Amino acid sequence: MAEALKNFYNRESLSPIADDIARVYPSFDAEGFLEAVLSDPWDDLELKARSRRISESLREFLPADYPSAIAVIDQVVMNDGTWLDGFGFFFPTFVELFGVSEEYWEVSVGALERYTPYASSEFAVRPFIVLDQERMMAQMLAWAGHEDEHVRRLASEGCRPQLPWAPALAAFKKDPSPIVPILERLKADPSPHVRTSVGNNLNDISKTHPELVLEIAQQWHGADERTDWIVKHGCRTLLKRGNRLALGLFGWVAVDCVEVRDLGVEPPRVPLGGVAVFSFIVEAKVTAKVRLEYAVDYVKFNGIRHRKQFKIAELSLAAGHKRYYERRLSFVDISTRKHYPGIHTITLVVNGIENQSVNLELIEYCSTPRYVTLFPDNRKPIAPPAPDTVSEQ
Repeated sequence: MAEALKNFYNRESLSPIADDIARVYPSFDAEGFLEAVLSDPWDDLELKARSRRISESLREFLPADYPSAIAVIDQVVMNDGTWLDGFGFFFPTFVELFGVSEEYWEVSVGALERYTPYASSEFAVRPFIVLDQERMMAQMLAWAGHEDEHVRRLASEGCRPQLPWAPALAAFKKDPSPIVPILERLKADPSPHVRTSVGNNLNDISKTHPELVLEIAQQWHGADERTDWIVKHGCRTLLKRGNRLALGLFGWVAVDCVEVRDLGVEPPRVPLGGVAVFSFIVEAKVTAKVRLEYAVDYVKFNGIRHRKQFKIAELSLAAGHKRYYERRLSFVDISTRKHYPGIHTITLVVNGIENQSVNLELIEYCSTPRYVTLFPDNRKPIAPPAPDTVSEQ
């Protein structure tokens, strides 16, 4: 399992930063700063809380005058900011915590622009949007034309209505129109990081204003291959929800184009932490473009089921053509999903329309062997199931 990001914030990684600050600001108590950061309950803090603790400790040991403190940070970051490599989120957080005011506007916003190439300012910029939306969005529109791709990405990512790990921007959930000029300016950006952000922003908007995103998608689609990728990425929630206009934009219009056969899952009862494999065959009734997905209705702690949907493939099938698919489902707990006993349903979705379903039961304990036979006519065991498989017949 990968090391948790929060654990990269430790004495070993923070000591060089403290030393760099002390070199440009001799009054900085490097050891006192480290002790303040790492004091209890440091071990219990998650990533964002650790970043906040570091920023608050910087405030204690840097000059009391905010612009002077920013001047010190500038010298550290701009001297050789490459060493930060996405590590120094606490510098934008410092601005977010102590610089959101009309008095410090120019100092703070300028700092966020300088810091974001080394540690994204996407979270720190949002309180400025809340403080003065018109002024900040004008600044972000200007950033959308910046020569640095990280600053251009900040223009889009920072104003996402529902940015993960950040409070939602309620004003943009209600009316996202101020975001559109920024997205227009970035819709064919040469940077894949920027294009991904634009698609994510559109996807956020689609959850509250699907008609606006569909209108934009219809205007943009077909103009440029970069823009086409953004449109598809931005419509992914609409596609998962089976929106017929979104599906039609990409040619997935047929609703009864394939026959699904032999849908099954093994084993039918799976212990918590175990693995199951489901498989099926699709045969095209007519020549058509096909988008295959599967949905899993997971049981939550309160017994209510919650659906998650995943893409299997997007392909063109000629009439009579067959394909065999196999997918593995892991019921090992992850940071974003905890599993609970109960009946889980796997449903195939073809061009946005639910097709066949099969149930499996997740249980506390199961005596089923780790090595299971996948089908009655296939005596070769799998040990454990192979990665996702597809084959033609």
